[in-house]
Amino acid sequence: MHLNKAAREVVDMYKLECPPEIRFMDLASEVGELGKALLKASHYGKMPCISNENIAEEIGDVIFSLACIANTLDIDLESAMEAAISKYKRRHDISGTIGSGV
Repeated sequence: MHLNKAAREVVDMYKLECPPEIRFMDLASEVGELGKALLKASHYGKMPCISNENIAEEIGDVIFSLACIANTLDIDLESAMEAAISKYKRRHDISGTIGSGV
């Protein structure tokens, strides 16, 4: 499944078009819900986090929101991911870490 296309179809079907800054607010909300699901799954850090259906659902919501932002800005998610992976590999080759702050 191509994520951009799948998200575009839902947005078109239900007339959910909106500007990227509104999409970003939705993405931030969905990331918060994912964080809450992760905390609950780990009993707020008291146990190892074990994947469950709620976490998978929240990850799906995050991906959908991100795909909607990408579509609004005409960015292909797969190309963006490939570019990010290449960047991280270069950083690791140079500094031994993928972080940008080193």
